[in-house]
Amino acid sequence: MAFLFADWLTKPVWMWLSFFGIVVALLSLDLGVLHRKQREIGIRESLALSAFYIVLGIGFGGWIWWELGSEAGKEYVTGFVVEKSLAMDNVFVIAMIFSFFGIPRLYQHRVLFWGILGVILLRGVMIGVGATLVSQFGWLLYVFAAFLIVTGVKMWLAADSHYDIGASPVLKAVRRHFRVTDELHGDRFWIRREDATSGRAAWYMTPLMLSLLMVEFVDVVFAVDSVPAIFAITTDPYIVYTSNIFAILGLRALYFALAAMIGRFHYLKYALSMLLVFIGSKIFVADLAGFEGGKFPADWGLGVTFGILAGGVLWSLWKTRGEHKDPADAGGAEADAAQRTGA
Repeated sequence: MAFLFADWLTKPVWMWLSFFGIVVALLSLDLGVLHRKQREIGIRESLALSAFYIVLGIGFGGWIWWELGSEAGKEYVTGFVVEKSLAMDNVFVIAMIFSFFGIPRLYQHRVLFWGILGVILLRGVMIGVGATLVSQFGWLLYVFAAFLIVTGVKMWLAADSHYDIGASPVLKAVRRHFRVTDELHGDRFWIRREDATSGRAAWYMTPLMLSLLMVEFVDVVFAVDSVPAIFAITTDPYIVYTSNIFAILGLRALYFALAAMIGRFHYLKYALSMLLVFIGSKIFVADLAGFEGGKFPADWGLGVTFGILAGGVLWSLWKTRGEHKDPADAGGAEADAAQRTGA
């Protein structure tokens, strides 16, 4: 049992195993119990599940606070809040993807479940690579910081632009190299049918599989922002990964609630752009101000983060009061993806 107390990525193995055990239990509960049968998820259930995941994520942060100290706890909470907020940007684009492919609500949960599972693995790889690079090349943090500032400015300028899902280079490449169908076939990602050219049976992607691939691609695009953002908050791999994954686990549940009122959060994009600029700037501010340990105070960072996001939410709700927009209308959020992909 000595291996349980051996360090792996700066933390004892038992801490990593405990975290992965919680994640596996949550995914098993979701797929094997709560949503074993295919059905639509209502707004009330979505809000309840979202609250559950948020409480669980914050509760895990409380445990980190108790186990690793207040500084680590504040960094975790800040990372969790930032990632959860940036994940809301994903919701806007995912709503557009489902609308573009005509995916009914009945099958959206299936796409999101496997999408989130892929995200967990992809984020693990990206964070592992990022942690290795940062540990060997400390100056990369300044590159991340500058990147976040530039991205925040671009996000602000592109907040009211629009992006055409059909023009995505990834979607065009998939259509060019794989057989695809234009119609849904229930909840199936692939179907086997006769090829019109050769007359032989062949596998075809359904729109459900295309939407899953686009969801995964969108997360990779957004991770280019969120991963540097969390490394700008803390370089501890355990805090980086756990805060990211706990925020993402609730994204699926959050989607069904937010998709019904996307139009009410139009101005949140401006708050997110300000948040990225702030997170990038505080690394340079910490050096110029000579803060202890060369780090921006965690409680200050947490306070400013909450302030920016609360302001964005309240201003959005105030400016859009009385408005009723179509859930598929993601406003200008899709432009964020366009800026990040170069499409």
